[in-house]
Amino acid sequence: MRPTVLLWDIDGTLLSTGGAGRRAMERAFDRHAGRRDACAAFSFDGMTDRAILRTGLRAIGHDATEDAIDALLAIYVELLAEEMLVAGDTRLHHGVLEALDATARRAGCAVGLGTGNVRAGARAKLTRVGIYERFAFGGFGCDHERRDELLRIGAARGAAVLGAPLEACRVVVIGDTPKDIAAAQAIGAESIAVATGSYDVAALAACAPTHLFGDLGAEGALEALLG
Repeated sequence: MRPTVLLWDIDGTLLSTGGAGRRAMERAFDRHAGRRDACAAFSFDGMTDRAILRTGLRAIGHDATEDAIDALLAIYVELLAEEMLVAGDTRLHHGVLEALDATARRAGCAVGLGTGNVRAGARAKLTRVGIYERFAFGGFGCDHERRDELLRIGAARGAAVLGAPLEACRVVVIGDTPKDIAAAQAIGAESIAVATGSYDVAALAACAPTHLFGDLGAEGALEALLG
């Protein structure tokens, strides 16, 4: 088997937080700019945290400078930690634990994250459901604002964990949005799309993922992960 790097998206793929991330974003904008409605007109699906904040700042007529985004991010991470403490409807999606168990047992398989969340946000969400320690590395929204570039960074880190050249590795992106699929295609990776977020099977199929399942408990999903 080729050395394999798995890059997992978080929101809509591994888990759902019942809107905790959006609530924290709204509160961050309220504290920073007095505008809780900055993100009301767009979906967060597949966006990185920095891209969300940049879009929200522009939506309310503010300059989306790096300093402004950094200030908002610091507030957001603080408020997200608060939201996750009371997010009673946070849940792992069907088949996730079984998939993580199976890949952890497979030699030559590096299990990491490929997420638009900044690292601290990823930690807050995954710690809430007890799986943060399952991921040895990742590409995060604090590594790059573009999803394809953060995946490229995550893939390189995974190859380093395996002690293999990246070119020799099979890289697989697991996600629930068209942006996950497009970013995987942009870096030459396989994609496993799951309809556990906001997009149904038909919408994801239109993006031509390598594999497509209703959820990770579906027949063939583990085989697709393990190659």
